[in-house]
Amino acid sequence: MSSTAASSVIGGKAAPSASAIVAEAVTGSHVLKIEGYSLTKGLGNGEFMSSSTFSVGGHRWRIRYYPDGARLDSADCISIYLQHDETADAVDAKAWFRFSVVLDEIGEPVPKFIDEGHLKTFSDKNRCWGLDKFIERKALEESACVKDDTLRVRCDVTVTKDIRTEATEQFVVVPPSNMHLQFGSLLQAGEGADVTFEVAGEKFAAHRSVLAARSPVFMDELFGPMKEKAMSYVRVDDMEPGVFKAMLHFIYTDTIAGTDEGDALATAQHLLVAADRYDLERLKLMCEEKLCNYIGTSTVVTTLALAEQHGCHGLKKACFDFLKTPSHLKEAMASEGFDHLMSSCPSVLKELLAKVAPCP
Repeated sequence: MSSTAASSVIGGKAAPSASAIVAEAVTGSHVLKIEGYSLTKGLGNGEFMSSSTFSVGGHRWRIRYYPDGARLDSADCISIYLQHDETADAVDAKAWFRFSVVLDEIGEPVPKFIDEGHLKTFSDKNRCWGLDKFIERKALEESACVKDDTLRVRCDVTVTKDIRTEATEQFVVVPPSNMHLQFGSLLQAGEGADVTFEVAGEKFAAHRSVLAARSPVFMDELFGPMKEKAMSYVRVDDMEPGVFKAMLHFIYTDTIAGTDEGDALATAQHLLVAADRYDLERLKLMCEEKLCNYIGTSTVVTTLALAEQHGCHGLKKACFDFLKTPSHLKEAMASEGFDHLMSSCPSVLKELLAKVAPCP
């Protein structure tokens, strides 16, 4: 918490002084991983399971998961609650919280299953607040969000340290920005869109100003001396519709849309190429980070070629580090992709051989 004061003299008179008290907010999140999701059904209406305890803002919290709903009118839904896990004589806590479904521990919330957020006071009268109808089970199970019979629910919590004086007690909570959700809704609704892209037969409506603000390439294409400047219809070649859609999602929300685990590698590869094409440096780095997690004996050669072709220095280094293990290098050199690497990227092959241990 901090305070400031300022004063000045105007026309020989002292101007009114001013001061401010600013509350310090602490934000954290916790992912509840529900393995064996199908086995939790049938626990009973009003029955719940609890997460382990986690700490945010000097307070302890738990998540209550009701697989068959917390009340009779929510029996077809999953209910979810945030519990202030304190003793009966604990101080009150005022917190903003939001629940969402995520595909992995570090992934972004699935837009279809994200709560708007709530500001509540957790006190002796009520230590538990939440959503009776967080998700309809049918809608969840028809989606791709339950993978390998595992459901992940994230809880974002913002707690503001209380501001106390002798006469008054005041709480101020500033929730995290939801600008990315607002821009995502703008893209999805298409209101005010002034340009349409055709990608392999599929059409995508977008807003010139948003695209230009995010991408120097779009700025040149849509507002520069190129033919697209006066066009409301632009054709995009050499790109899959799903990749272009994912790129638009990033441009509007600054996040990568969730994908099925089986498609995550290919999506990251194609999205990296698109990011390089449209000079989206942050997206490119995010794809590099994801691809680093998929480096293995069956993928390292193609990943190394991709890194070399698109100037991904961090990803390239990760491939070299993996290949420093002699057994990894031996398997990679025996793969079909290694011949392609030799012909398409001879310079990186020389660099590789200079950096890694020789094959035994």
